[in-house]
Amino acid sequence: MLIIDRFEEDWAVIEFGQKTFNIPKVLIPPEAREGDVINIHITLDRKATDTRAGAIKRLVDELFED
Repeated sequence: MLIIDRFEEDWAVIEFGQKTFNIPKVLIPPEAREGDVINIHITLDRKATDTRAGAIKRLVDELFED
């Protein structure tokens, strides 16, 4: 269970069990308040990952040209 503990400037402090972590406040719905339980759904963007990997490979290839 993820619970909004508090907001600090641009961050939401989230409780997860006995631990806390920060996430950018812009990722939290504007109507969310301290004490609200939130759900986070994480997906992978394979296309963006492949595009990024290709760009990095091109930079490395340019840097280490023979």
